[in-house]
Amino acid sequence: MVELSLEEFEVAVGDALDSIPGELARAMDNVVVLVEDEPGPEFPPDLLGLYEGTPLTERDSWWAAGALPDRITIFRRPTLAVCADRAEVVAEVRITVVHEIAHHFGLDDARLHELGWA
Repeated sequence: MVELSLEEFEVAVGDALDSIPGELARAMDNVVVLVEDEPGPEFPPDLLGLYEGTPLTERDSWWAAGALPDRITIFRRPTLAVCADRAEVVAEVRITVVHEIAHHFGLDDARLHELGWA
């Protein structure tokens, strides 16, 4: 397992977010990206990321009135457990961030597998 502090891991997540093309980043609406050490007990312990919210494709004109932000959570310990080195962590974090952002835009896991982002 790779050792990265929470702060170092947050930098990797920030760098992954910064690599998202500007047009796509500007299209993200009412979403927050968080880092947590591990998923809760209701999720598989090897979960790397999680999107919780209403995808943009399912929102209507009334959706935004008082809606809490969607959440994308990237899990540090499961990511570190599947990676061999720091470079692999950075690559896996980017894949996970893109995967969860894709859910925000309404892409499901089947389509992400087709596109190579699963």
